[in-house]
Amino acid sequence: MLDPIVKNALDGASITYAAQDCDPDFADTAAYCEKYNFPAEKCANTILVAGKDNKSQVVEVVACVVLATDRLDVNKKVRKLLGSKKASFASSEQTTELTGMKIGGVVVFGLPVSIRVLVDQQVMNKDEVIMGGGNRSSKVLLSPNELKKLPNAMIVDISL
Repeated sequence: MLDPIVKNALDGASITYAAQDCDPDFADTAAYCEKYNFPAEKCANTILVAGKDNKSQVVEVVACVVLATDRLDVNKKVRKLLGSKKASFASSEQTTELTGMKIGGVVVFGLPVSIRVLVDQQVMNKDEVIMGGGNRSSKVLLSPNELKKLPNAMIVDISL
């Protein structure tokens, strides 16, 4: 069952999706793909990145959506989009604190509006992708075009 906050966000934005149950022990992408025979190239991971000033103080956190088969270019492309001196992956503790979601279930739906969403353009080339469900026991299957319905989403080139 989807996290209620995620479900409300999906429904509130009129996003078309299919919810899928997932064994929490197999919520991480590689384990999910193996257990459920799902292609990794259709998995879209949500990764939080913190932009920092020259004193290493966090100035902005963004949620980046990138295919599981691609690498997120944090140090060049994301940092440049943030306009920050430095950028780094948010820790799992920071991610949970900011989103209320655990790694393996983090998704862009239901995030605080202060967190911008950067969707890698490669994600948009897929007919469908699977994403976290806001918890480790569910996933969301949808067309990447549905991500355009998010008011704070931008389609950008952020992968290597």
